[in-house]
Amino acid sequence: MDYQRITTPAQLEKLCGEIASSSRVGFDTEFVSEDTFRPELCLVQVVTEHGMSVIDPQEVKDLKPFWQAMADGDHVTIAHAAREEINFSLAAVDRVPANLFDTQLAAAFCSQEYPAAYASVVTRILGKKAEKGEQRTDWRRRPLSTAQINYALEDVRYLFELHERIMLKINKLERAEWLDEETAAFIEEVVTARTRQRWKRVSGIGNLGPRNLAIVRELWLWRQAEAEKRDIPPRRVLRDDLIVELAKRKTSTPDKIRAVRGMNHRPVKNAIEEIAECVERGLAAPMDEVRAPRGKPMPSQLNLLGQVLVPAITSICRKANVAASLACTATDIREMIAYQLGFALEDEVENENDLPVLARGWRKELIGSLIDDVLTGRKSIRIDDPHSEHPLAVE
Repeated sequence: MDYQRITTPAQLEKLCGEIASSSRVGFDTEFVSEDTFRPELCLVQVVTEHGMSVIDPQEVKDLKPFWQAMADGDHVTIAHAAREEINFSLAAVDRVPANLFDTQLAAAFCSQEYPAAYASVVTRILGKKAEKGEQRTDWRRRPLSTAQINYALEDVRYLFELHERIMLKINKLERAEWLDEETAAFIEEVVTARTRQRWKRVSGIGNLGPRNLAIVRELWLWRQAEAEKRDIPPRRVLRDDLIVELAKRKTSTPDKIRAVRGMNHRPVKNAIEEIAECVERGLAAPMDEVRAPRGKPMPSQLNLLGQVLVPAITSICRKANVAASLACTATDIREMIAYQLGFALEDEVENENDLPVLARGWRKELIGSLIDDVLTGRKSIRIDDPHSEHPLAVE
């Protein structure tokens, strides 16, 4: 494929000018994440109205002008599953690419698959086949072969065409506002996730008490800071199972911490004193921040009602040609039922964001109002055509 290879600041400046003069810009990245705290950017593929380009970050050390150009202007930025692309942009210029159109997200509003791989969306929407074959490439190694470059360019080759075709479907279904709402929520989630404390995702903490969880939190915070400082994956600093074991033992005595199997390996062995301080902070921490919030007990019929509504809602999503996996989860449905039955505390709902997800925005329009109507008897679920792919009807 024809493309320009960007290896100098002058070439990058020229590309930034092309971005500035284009109404649409598509891009994708290749990165490696297993050896660093944050993914290591190895290649950037770009398509503008002037053609395709490949930026080599190993040659062009400062990509800030590129990320600034992507964040500026009125162009539509087209990408697929753009979470890491947004993160790279935030890290470089603290802004997101302008007017993002995520083809994975957009395709979910006119098809039934989500999350869908790029090749799947190309096949389903365009009837074409994106060439693959270099999935196991180590993008850090140089030189890159022609086959590797062509593979990387496949990920931007169809972005303009996908944008056009998907938008035709979205506009025909009058779902542009739905897509805008979901895109804004997606970007906000990526932005907030960069600073969110995810210590509750440490594996194996399900049965721990509040005091143990306080220790887990302190150890997790230390691990994150240490991993970022050393630019290595957090689990190479201290494994999840060791965090859980230390939390269970609840001892801040260095000798007893050393006695835990797995704590005598470098570099953990050299950080025993710091780990002991973390445990001590956890032992002294207030419990309000680690206790699960208390709410009304859920009724026994909640799961049954959810089981009845899940297939009906899935059928409705399919008939509407919206991916059910994007629209809601079984938990979302149960939370909506609980809210409609009065099991959510009204004083906890201070604004719209405190409402169940199915009581807000496009999901309320598609699903939430339906749940309300079924629960109040205004509508009922029945079998319409048992031989159909969508056998249920709501009337």
